[in-house]
Amino acid sequence: MQTWLAAAEISAGPVFRAVARGGRVSDAALVAASAARIVKLYARRVGLDAATYSGHSLRSGFRTSAAENGASVFKMTEVSRHRSLDTLRGYVRRVDLFKEHAGAAFL
Repeated sequence: MQTWLAAAEISAGPVFRAVARGGRVSDAALVAASAARIVKLYARRVGLDAATYSGHSLRSGFRTSAAENGASVFKMTEVSRHRSLDTLRGYVRRVDLFKEHAGAAFL
């Protein structure tokens, strides 16, 4: 992430931005449809079923990774702009699914 921010010379504003053919990075945020197209493109390139991925996969992945790394639920809601902690509960629970699980040694 730090490499992208430095290369794109981003010090404030949206992190995910459009990049023109000449390599110029836009000041505006990447629109949802473009993000979804990019996610699907790279899912296909690595051999995944692109139909099972979307732009929402980025939001989901962020929350899951943040929870795995011990981020505060309150800080995660600040970033994701959710009004309800219930929305995050499913992701945090998923992170702990196999911790101290009886079959963990088999994974």
